[in-house]
Amino acid sequence: MNILELELLTDTLDETELFYNNVIGLKTISKNNSSISFEAGSTKLTFKLSENLKPVYHFAFDIPNNKLQEAFAWIEKKTGILDVVPPEKIADFYNWNAKSFYFYDNNGNILEFIARFSLDNASEKPFDGSSIVSVSEIGFVAKNVSQLSDEICKKYDLSVFPKQPKLNKFIVLGTDTGLFILVEENRDWYPTHKKAKSFWTKVVFDNNGKTRKIEVSD
Repeated sequence: MNILELELLTDTLDETELFYNNVIGLKTISKNNSSISFEAGSTKLTFKLSENLKPVYHFAFDIPNNKLQEAFAWIEKKTGILDVVPPEKIADFYNWNAKSFYFYDNNGNILEFIARFSLDNASEKPFDGSSIVSVSEIGFVAKNVSQLSDEICKKYDLSVFPKQPKLNKFIVLGTDTGLFILVEENRDWYPTHKKAKSFWTKVVFDNNGKTRKIEVSD
């Protein structure tokens, strides 16, 4: 699975543009009074204007798997990186064959840069925003995670990510290149104590050569 487009909400377009341009180094594709879009590798990342909703999401960017430390140093110069298990700031997902680190954007979204060692995406160029491969994960929040998982799998022909066993309050769907992270409402968003809430989200994704769209309301 590959996430082609991700649309989220923000209460402030201008501050969001500054953050994604200056901290992450994403290029603005388009902007008007109600939305702004960025080029995040192969994914089009769009924020639509909301009014005093204070939406918070958890999503991840794939980076070249030989650039984790370089990307860490590059981001650390511009914003704080979150502790995973203090004082450690890099998470080791042994079962996933991946490592990642986390930081907040201007909206309070939890962002993740993840290097997946099972993928062939190493790069020799110095790391910057243009090195980002794609948006590879987006979190969905539900009162009943198992029910949402069953509905998505049936409707969109997806399956549980084989590297992550199903849990009662945490289920991962998709493949190494694209994942839907399903968590129970009010569960802590890893690695923070922010409680997971559902906000409007739209994802356009490719699955086995078919382009599909999923839209989740709050």
